[in-house]
Amino acid sequence: MRYLLALPFIGLLWLPFYNRELPSLFSFPFFYWYQFAWVPLTALVIWLVYQNDRKKGAE
Repeated sequence: MRYLLALPFIGLLWLPFYNRELPSLFSFPFFYWYQFAWVPLTALVIWLVYQNDRKKGAE
């Protein structure tokens, strides 16, 4: 399950994917709200991996 930790890294490393203005969300260009959306998503991924490791007894 630790492979999920690579998702935020890959999602934000691939700049040509989100280096654009449209679609906008609440008048924010895609470039900004895409990066901002990764903040809670990354926290969720880290929490999921932590919970999974805790159940398995990994440190």
